[in-house]
Amino acid sequence: MMHSPTWTIHLPDGRWLVVRRDRTERFFRHIPGLALMVGLGLLLIAVAIAAHPVVRRLTRRLERLQNGVETLGRGDFSARVKIEGHDEVARLAMSFNQAAARIEALLNAHRMLLANASHELRTPLTRIRMGVELLKADADPERRAALERDIAELDQLIEGILLSSRLDALAEPEVSEEVDLLALAAEECARYEGCSVSGESVIVHGDPALLRRLLRNLVDNALRHGVLPVNVSVTREAGHAALRVSDHGSGIPRSDTEAVFEPFQRGRHAKAAGTGLGLSLVRKIARHHGGDARIEKNGPDGLIVLVTL
Repeated sequence: MMHSPTWTIHLPDGRWLVVRRDRTERFFRHIPGLALMVGLGLLLIAVAIAAHPVVRRLTRRLERLQNGVETLGRGDFSARVKIEGHDEVARLAMSFNQAAARIEALLNAHRMLLANASHELRTPLTRIRMGVELLKADADPERRAALERDIAELDQLIEGILLSSRLDALAEPEVSEEVDLLALAAEECARYEGCSVSGESVIVHGDPALLRRLLRNLVDNALRHGVLPVNVSVTREAGHAALRVSDHGSGIPRSDTEAVFEPFQRGRHAKAAGTGLGLSLVRKIARHHGGDARIEKNGPDGLIVLVTL
């Protein structure tokens, strides 16, 4: 039987210190390369522990850059990321900030152009209206009526463009009040024949003027492009107010279910003329109040537009 080497030392106080080589050395000696593997493993662990703060700092910067990109993608064009260091990640963050600034500047210039152009159109429009009012009494009634319709359409278009530009520029409603959506729907439907209201009283917080415009656009759109009767229903669903406006027309092509919410998109099979801003403003107002608008039902027996607030 082999024994591990042993050393003994006689201590001054009379005790003996016995030192014996650990048997694990023989274990390492019997497995070639094991000691090297263990040493490399310990070295890798040491390197990982030392590199973790550097890697973590780099990943945090990349996470902030990713958050900035996602914020910009959600429509917040004021999103910027903090520039740290002088490496590739810092240059990438700088490029992102420059691109976001250019996009924000272009959008602001576009909004200002729309707002200013719409405002400037008001002056000649006012002069045209005054000229029509000053027409002689014996002027052609049909021509005068046509001019009045054109003026009303132009006035409606300018108002829609101004409102659209204002909604793009504002992050949240300027006015926030409690509004009974069912009562508001009843007031608007009372202005039209063939329009009925049903549902329950639901209180929402928002701008009463904008919500009234939303309802008016929905009913106008149903009456203009659909078939009577038109019904407006208000319900409470999953903590949200659900507003539905339905008609009994033949619906729209499936390819137009999203296009009708784009500005100046009247639909390829629209039966009546319009500015093409009605449903676009509906969606913008809904999103301005934390909701959305979409086509819920589209078929040969009618169309249902759903607005959640």
